[in-house]
This record gives sequence, structure tokens and C-alpha cells, in this order.
Amino acid sequence: MALQCPIGFDVPKLRAHVRDTYRTLAESPDAELHFHRGPRYAAELLQYDADELAALPELATARFAGVGNPLALAPIAQGATVLDHACGAGTDLLLAARRVGPEGRAIGIDMTAAMLACARGAADLAGLGARVTTELGVMEELPIDDESVDYVISNGVVNLSPDKERVFAEIARVLRPGGRLLLADVVVRRELRPEVREAPELWAACVGGALRTEELFALAASVGLGEARLGDRYACFRGTSAEARVSKDLDLGAVGFTATKTR
Repeated sequence: MALQCPIGFDVPKLRAHVRDTYRTLAESPDAELHFHRGPRYAAELLQYDADELAALPELATARFAGVGNPLALAPIAQGATVLDHACGAGTDLLLAARRVGPEGRAIGIDMTAAMLACARGAADLAGLGARVTTELGVMEELPIDDESVDYVISNGVVNLSPDKERVFAEIARVLRPGGRLLLADVVVRRELRPEVREAPELWAACVGGALRTEELFALAASVGLGEARLGDRYACFRGTSAEARVSKDLDLGAVGFTATKTR
């Protein structure tokens, strides 16, 4: 159904490389990396509202490295609980916290301590600390109770996991019945070459683990997420070194994707 890692794929090495990449981003947002980042990129290529981004601390927005705009897929209800299951430095997390209002909660999970520290600091700087919670963890084993959140937001991170079935199972587990997944992730038109799949730096750049759109639908259905539909498409790799490493006919980019947990 979904992507299988190459035989002999070194998963611990992949995780270490991903952590190193995003620790570098946390410490040096202008470092030379295979992907775009920052508020200008988010506004120009991903359709974020530039004024909304400008109102957030640079501690978060300078380190933004999403591939799409999951919050554009559906309105977030006041008083809701939102989980960003790999929140990075917290741009989407803080935007969600603004939407849920003082009675809501926004929870950020990330496996990179340096990025999580940025998210925590940015929440406090933005005056949102009372409604934002952050915790170290991974998408495949979320430190969240069953059926405890109304939305899971996900931006360019499912592709980073070598166990995507487990990631979707965890999303379904933590969502309340009727809760929604709001996801943006990298997709390709056809299967990637083995040398791309096996390159840790391309996994960390959100390319090596990319799915095809039909695989997103199959993964969602397999865990009881229905009413699935695609949103906008994003040219998130335009002009990057990652784009130069893959074939043009792959149509490398990202899409929005939303699905609802069956009641």
C-alpha cells in the first residue's frame, strides 16, 4: 500500500540525520540546506498570510520549513484542542493557538529538542504560553491520550517517517470521533529511484520518503479516516538543490490533504 523502506535501510541513521538537520536549522536558520525556509517563503510559495506571520516571533517564523499550508484546509473552531504532531519551531502551532482562542489548547510534539525549545520560547514571546503545551516525542508514538484532540495538523513531516502506517494509526488514535486531519506533505507522480530513497540527506529534505497521492488516501482509509480530499498544490521545492536531484517528470511538490475520523 504505502512506501516501504529499501531492504537494509538504516532507520536509526536516518533518524539521527533528520535530528541533525533540524538541530542545524534551529541553531542557524540561514544555514545551507536542501530546502526553503522562513516567512517570505511561506507567504510567497505556500499562501500564508504575510501579516499573520509578521505578528509571530521571528524565533518561530525564521525556522519555518513546512511544505504547504494545512491551516488553509478548514477553519479551526474556538475552544478546540489542536495537536501539531511534529511542530518544529512552532509557526503552525502558534497560528492554531490564535485560532482556538483562550478556551482552546494547542499541543506541539517534536523529536528535535532544539526546535521544540524554539517553539516553547516563541509561544511565550507571543503571549500564548497559557494555551500552548510542548513535549518531546515522535509521530510514531505520540505522548497523547486516545481520542483527546479535535484536529491534528501536519506540515511536511509524514514523509520523514519510515513507518507511515504507524504515523497514520497514531493520528487516528488521538483524534476524537469527528476530528480532522489537516495535512500538507510532499508527493511525487511515480516511485523514486533507489539512490534517492537511500539518501539520508534527501529524506531529511522531505524528498526521499515522499508518497504518491493515492497512497495518502489508502493510508487514511486503512485507519478509519474518511471524507478524504485534496487541497491546494504547492511548489515548495522550486529552485532548491533537492529539486535538482530528482527527475522533472516526478512533478515533485506538495499537496494539502484532509480527512475526518469516522464517528
